[in-house]
Amino acid sequence: MKKIGYFVLILLVFTACEFRLLPTEDDTIHRIEVLRYDRMESQYLTTGDYAALQQMETDYPMETRTLIENVLKLGSVDDSEINRRFLTFFQDSTLQLLISDAEAAFANMNDINDQLNVAFEWLTKALPDMPVPVIYSQIGTLDYSIVVGDQSLGISLDKYLGESYPLYEKYFNASQRKSMNRENIVPDCVSFYLLSLYPLHNFENCKQEERDLHVGKIMWVTNQALGKRFFKTAEVQKTEQYMKKHPTVSVSQLLDMTDYSSFK
Repeated sequence: MKKIGYFVLILLVFTACEFRLLPTEDDTIHRIEVLRYDRMESQYLTTGDYAALQQMETDYPMETRTLIENVLKLGSVDDSEINRRFLTFFQDSTLQLLISDAEAAFANMNDINDQLNVAFEWLTKALPDMPVPVIYSQIGTLDYSIVVGDQSLGISLDKYLGESYPLYEKYFNASQRKSMNRENIVPDCVSFYLLSLYPLHNFENCKQEERDLHVGKIMWVTNQALGKRFFKTAEVQKTEQYMKKHPTVSVSQLLDMTDYSSFK
């Protein structure tokens, strides 16, 4: 738990059968529900229940591979010893407490589901070609908040237990802890997903101002999807001013934009 990360972008190939969206009364509309992968993970890691492990591997193979290989970096899921290593790794008393506290804090996620549906309903209207991601919850080791895969989002509940959560004070400064709250989950999901779809090309060679403006426009679009000004940076304000001056520019055109000279 020594390293500090916010999100990880993992490119995986998901087949159609793994797009788990629940249909509403209107078959043309789908309601997003966060898939509670964390519950099976918690059951296995706290009790060693082999049935829970089998369900993880059968129902959530890509999520399990992502967690073990890319987030925890414990090795290959094909390793014959990986399940024992996975279980043993989480027997640390601090991690067991983290699992317990995360499960208690997120026993109900209806509010998160409602907010996600509001946001993605707006996004699918503004960006009709945008694929709606599978969204699931997991428990990590304080390394990443959001795991972005190929049309998937993994929410690490351990990173959203509230800025006053005692364990956070050991690993994060006050500024970092401000974003480690329940209300940051949906904004993080939306903004990181948009960043994965609209990355800043040649990022390493770009000026810092250009990087900030790129993130600022992503945050501005996220605010529109949320229906409130959640992000309030100077770059978000510059994007808002630009859009007011250019009312014919669509959200899609804004996100595709690579020249930020008119934002300054």
